[in-house]
Amino acid sequence: MDLCNRSEVKRLLEKYSLAPKKAFGQNFLVNPAIPQMIAESSYELSGAAKYPDKKSAVIEIGPGIGALTCALAKYFDRVVSVEIDRGLLPLLDETMADFDNVEIVNGDIMELDIPTFISEKFGDILDDGGTVSVCANLPYYITSPVIMKLLEAFPVTEKLPYAGITVMIQLEVADRLAAEAGTSEYGAVTASIAMRANVKKMLNVSAGNFHPAPKVASAVIGIVPHGGISEVYPELRDSNISPELLGEKALELISLGFSQRRKTLVNAAASVWGKERMTAALDTADIRVDIRGEKLSPHDFCRLADILLSKD
Repeated sequence: MDLCNRSEVKRLLEKYSLAPKKAFGQNFLVNPAIPQMIAESSYELSGAAKYPDKKSAVIEIGPGIGALTCALAKYFDRVVSVEIDRGLLPLLDETMADFDNVEIVNGDIMELDIPTFISEKFGDILDDGGTVSVCANLPYYITSPVIMKLLEAFPVTEKLPYAGITVMIQLEVADRLAAEAGTSEYGAVTASIAMRANVKKMLNVSAGNFHPAPKVASAVIGIVPHGGISEVYPELRDSNISPELLGEKALELISLGFSQRRKTLVNAAASVWGKERMTAALDTADIRVDIRGEKLSPHDFCRLADILLSKD
């Protein structure tokens, strides 16, 4: 069964009286090379190949008709795919019939308790030293919420349990998430992700690779978790502030700093910290007092949070 053949895709959808749903951002891949490259990239990102005696698993978000799922099943020992559209379940039963390492879960990733889900589905693999990754072809309208859901399910003070997160998203969003501080693409989500992980662009995917074709191009990004706030801000070990509180306030400053991009950070954060206090903190950090949030790195936000909290 060729799940990337346009005729086969249409036949399957017609067989189960289905059609791509705009509400769920459904665009099915019709170039077999793309799911193969995504699955391979996800496996490489996981680092599982370095430990052949350990099992590897992946959470797939939105399997659609299963084109990417099939590719993932050839690389990972266990694939658990979360599909929100109940109407696709009978179709997926057919397309996944040959894979005994694939489980389809009907649910909304935004409603799942991620830590509990990982423990229930992959606890045995993690206990044995294996890896759990995430891979998805995300609908454009929910890209950032899903990524932040995956990250914010765990404290910013801890290393995330994912070996890697590989997602295909809108090209413009991919450019933003991989942006450097000080660039026009850099934003609050970029900085918040950088508090927990590194992002890199891996592959551009044109609209013609989908059915129906979206109006914009896509890209695949890899999100690789690092050590959390202690890696972003090594000075934390010399601080009197708890990692939990410092992380919370650094993320708060990021949110404030980007809430009104045209305002300086002093003015944007004045409602919470006060103008004089923010000015003094920037001066202590040797940062220009007229700087905007978009110019600051995650380390800068942590440094400012440390200074502000130390003055309490």
